[in-house]
Amino acid sequence: MNVPQVRLTSLAHGGGCGCKLAPSVLQQLLSSAPKHNPYQQLLVGIETGDDAAVWQVDDNTCIIATTDFFMPMVDDPHDFGRIAATNAISDVYAMGGTPVMALAILGMPIDKIAPETVRKILEGGSAVCASAGIPVAGGHSIDCPEPVYGLAVIGTCRPEHVRRNADAKAGDAIILTKPLGVGIYSAAIKKDRLPPGGYTDMIATTTLLNRIGSELARHQTVHAITDVTGFGLLGHGLEMARGSKLSLTIRAGDLPFLAAAPALAQEGCITGASHRNWASYGHEVNLPVGYADWQRHLLTDPQTSGGLLVACAPDVASDVLHQIQAAGYPFAKIIGRAEAGAPSITIVA
Repeated sequence: MNVPQVRLTSLAHGGGCGCKLAPSVLQQLLSSAPKHNPYQQLLVGIETGDDAAVWQVDDNTCIIATTDFFMPMVDDPHDFGRIAATNAISDVYAMGGTPVMALAILGMPIDKIAPETVRKILEGGSAVCASAGIPVAGGHSIDCPEPVYGLAVIGTCRPEHVRRNADAKAGDAIILTKPLGVGIYSAAIKKDRLPPGGYTDMIATTTLLNRIGSELARHQTVHAITDVTGFGLLGHGLEMARGSKLSLTIRAGDLPFLAAAPALAQEGCITGASHRNWASYGHEVNLPVGYADWQRHLLTDPQTSGGLLVACAPDVASDVLHQIQAAGYPFAKIIGRAEAGAPSITIVA
């Protein structure tokens, strides 16, 4: 079958984690879910919007289960596969676990994409899984109007190593391990405005496995971990604040960004998801007086395969940061703190 070559991003109405439903819509859909968990072994379910489900098998073992998939944010099929796989595996690391195996999730418009292109997507995903030390042990595929790829991932950890997004403590330092701006870069790609070197920088961060999460979870002084994806820094920070019943203060000047992200945001390279994110949770965020819209979009920008947001005791924050940076996350920074107060986020200049 002869299929013309087309840009993958032209076949999708959205891309990456920007495809996620808006936080407000997701809350409506889950509003009728049971408030009480009748399963004693289910340590983590849907209660706090955490990154994965956790089931305790015995005194020493928990099973972590997650799934994540989306439409392409880049046109190179191998890179698309790599980004999607890295993003999916991240949920296991964010819970403090070690991945064990993955199952592929594939939906393709078979009349629009050549088989060799689809094969490159799968090969990209398999390459990342191999680097994480896990097999792609199966999967499922369908004929789909838009290209979709991702993984269901299974991992394990000890019960005492499970790290939720809801266990931050007042006084904790907040660390972010990767730079922000991935959604802005993806918008720039669609507009052919990404500057030289930008694509390389974006691929470097979106294909960097968050394996440091499983190492941090072994420290009792690291209290909470979550990954920053489609809801942006503010959205996932608010999930931590709500679950922990605390407020977060974020220092805007300490946030790490991809080099061209601020300039591109000023030029209007913004995703639709960024607008939807702010509409969903903006009432829970306090911004400095005179804060520009483009600055706000840097905080609501949907991250694909973003970094980990880590809450740890303040007296060990410098040591934890050094461990993260030494493990290969040079952009990691301490960006704020958790405090007693109603769940919210305050941005300070």
